[in-house]
Amino acid sequence: MLYEVKDLKKTYGDRTVLDIPELILERGIIYSLLGPNGSGKTTLLEILALLVPPKTGEIRYENTRIDFIGDNLTSLRREIVMVQQDPVLFTTSVYKNLEFGLKIRGVSKRERGMLIRESLDLVKMHDFVDAEAHKLSGGETQRVAIAQALVCSPKVMLFDEPTSSVDAESQIDIENIIREINSQKEISVMFTTHNLTQASRLSYKVISLFEGRIAPQRFQNIFNGRITTDGHGNRSCLIHDKIKLPVRTDKTGDVKLSIDPMKIMIFPDQGPGPEENIFVGRVIQMIYEHDGVRAIADIGVPLNIILSRKEVKDRHLFVGDDLRISCPSDATEVL
Repeated sequence: MLYEVKDLKKTYGDRTVLDIPELILERGIIYSLLGPNGSGKTTLLEILALLVPPKTGEIRYENTRIDFIGDNLTSLRREIVMVQQDPVLFTTSVYKNLEFGLKIRGVSKRERGMLIRESLDLVKMHDFVDAEAHKLSGGETQRVAIAQALVCSPKVMLFDEPTSSVDAESQIDIENIIREINSQKEISVMFTTHNLTQASRLSYKVISLFEGRIAPQRFQNIFNGRITTDGHGNRSCLIHDKIKLPVRTDKTGDVKLSIDPMKIMIFPDQGPGPEENIFVGRVIQMIYEHDGVRAIADIGVPLNIILSRKEVKDRHLFVGDDLRISCPSDATEVL
């Protein structure tokens, strides 16, 4: 076991940003932390990186209880590194940026050179060893920041939105680097993202946060909507002025609506199926996850649907297929 968290709370003033009764993270795998802005993703990373203490709760790292004031905090921080969303490098060479932390730790010059070369090779930045770090592109800066963390030989690496400010090519490079860090170096990884597709593609397990709490699968389809009422008093939620879903709620006005991807039903574009609450959509992406398949369908808004591998095989489902999609009433929840 890597981390065990119990009854963790973090507040800023009167606002509770994290409220997690229990969270267990295993050693040696990649986790993604998914959630909207303000859900507490970065705060949780900072606590796991031992940079910010919680208000209350217990955190154990490799069965060691963390009290945030003990003498062992410095040594533990050397095992856990966090790569920020917008890393800042010193206005000197790439080599000296990587060397700084090693010098502080008293690593010999010969070993420093070896660790720096090895880390730059892994992130494919060996040709930039003498380049001025502050003149690098966004993707190059992110890769150097990863190498800067790698030279310290951590056991855990935490990434805050590692691809949010880079181009598509750099995003692929950074995702591959994260995979190699985990597989080659056997480093445990957690990264935050807004991109559900990236989370599903890259991580072994997706953890969703919503308003500071660990959320179930249904919180992976969250839409801004508006409650409307017809002449018979029946209420619906209008999503992005495109999709209307019947809902049971006492709320009015602007709301957020979640649709459970496990409860969405799909039917061929032709053939039998339910007659009510049906939307026509097209499969625009399919991602094979560890325990099933995530299909993303365009119904006017992108909708995530979780299917079993058997269901996908039996239905001969492919990207580009047209479907009828049903969202039963028990699949929707007004938040």
